[in-house]
Amino acid sequence: MAKRKTAYVCSQCGADYPRWQGQCSACKEWNTITEYVVSPAKTSSASHSGYAGQTAARIEKLNEIDLAALPRVTSTFKELDRVLGGGIVPGSAILIGGSPGAGKSTLLLQVMCQMANQHNALYVTGEESLQQVAMRASRLNLPDDKLMMLAETNVETICRLAIEQKPKIMVIDSIQVMHVADIQSAPGSVSQVRESAAYLTRFAKQNHIAMFIVGHVTKDGNLAGPKVLEHCIDCSMMLEGESDGRFRTLRSNKNRFGAVNELGVFGMTERGLKEVSNPSAIFLSRGENPAPGSSVMVIWEGTRPLLVEIQALVDYSQMANPRRIAVGLEQNRLAMLLAVLHRHGNVQMNDQDVFVNVVGGVKVSETSADLALLLAMVSSFRNRILPRELIVFGEVGLAGEIRPVPNGTERIAEAAKHGFRRAIVPKGNMPKTKLDGIEIVPVSQLSQALDALE
Repeated sequence: MAKRKTAYVCSQCGADYPRWQGQCSACKEWNTITEYVVSPAKTSSASHSGYAGQTAARIEKLNEIDLAALPRVTSTFKELDRVLGGGIVPGSAILIGGSPGAGKSTLLLQVMCQMANQHNALYVTGEESLQQVAMRASRLNLPDDKLMMLAETNVETICRLAIEQKPKIMVIDSIQVMHVADIQSAPGSVSQVRESAAYLTRFAKQNHIAMFIVGHVTKDGNLAGPKVLEHCIDCSMMLEGESDGRFRTLRSNKNRFGAVNELGVFGMTERGLKEVSNPSAIFLSRGENPAPGSSVMVIWEGTRPLLVEIQALVDYSQMANPRRIAVGLEQNRLAMLLAVLHRHGNVQMNDQDVFVNVVGGVKVSETSADLALLLAMVSSFRNRILPRELIVFGEVGLAGEIRPVPNGTERIAEAAKHGFRRAIVPKGNMPKTKLDGIEIVPVSQLSQALDALE
């Protein structure tokens, strides 16, 4: 019997090692290196014998490739199509992750039941029984007469049965329970997840099947399993939201067929996930009595502007080291902006606790929120209420300068559409033509923005 070959792979970054060690040298994480069983090499005929529609490989010129053969297919959900880049591409492998209770299985079941009316659709469940899925479909009042169901965890069996039914779209729920017969380790291990994902992705591309793969997340909120899982698929999405919250956000982290950082918003109801066509109206549900420390900013998510409210609470600290807590924003950038505010705005908060939060659970990663964050902190520190019709955006540099951000005119127009009448924006984002219904205050330094509040 041939000796079993093993390797050791980091589950966070995918780095390989000849032997086990406590810390990964690549990503510096501890206790993430696990044993990976290397499957024996197979002959070319054996490795592809189970696939249908296999064509001989040949070299083609780029301009001779037929693009009409792969038209996008709508998922019947506009918000999902937006995140995917305009629809589902046949032969693509789409990974969707999220915490337990976020609604991954609910969203995909809704999509599959609707798409089954026009295309052959196969839903493979490995964690739930067929009766449990049927009960959910009945509770959500979904059309269930066309969708094909399969309860199986063996990848080879799934692909063999799929060839017989010839589906155009498939769902694998979830990749952590799938297993390949040649691998001896348990389902969910690095080797099983790695081989199962590679097998399914190869099967989807060779048969032009659009495949959704559900993945779990770790306690840190990252996708569980080896990092190579994200490399072999075409699109990676995260469905975020608290289990007891009303809204879910679907964000694209990787997309070979569209823009990254697209955002789709859904509302969780007793009938499943419903699309939210105007997310800005939800995130701007402000209280009737205005309070200090609240400002509204315009962020750019993928291909559209989004208005969100940012709140800040600045209070005297009883501790030697005041706390700096940011929810929905980067912690290090908050510390940097406090230093800029002290140096160039002459506002000192060294003895103050600072808490900032983006309303609605939105995570802001772009720098256009800098100016709105600073003005919200100053508003709370001075106990002054900012005007309700004021909109703010702009990047703040270390020298106290206000830098322009992309799509400035579109951001101002979106704010005017929602009834805002005054905007403090970078001087470089001043529109060339006058916009009706909104007063624009261009600023180039932090001191000018603070003076505009007086």
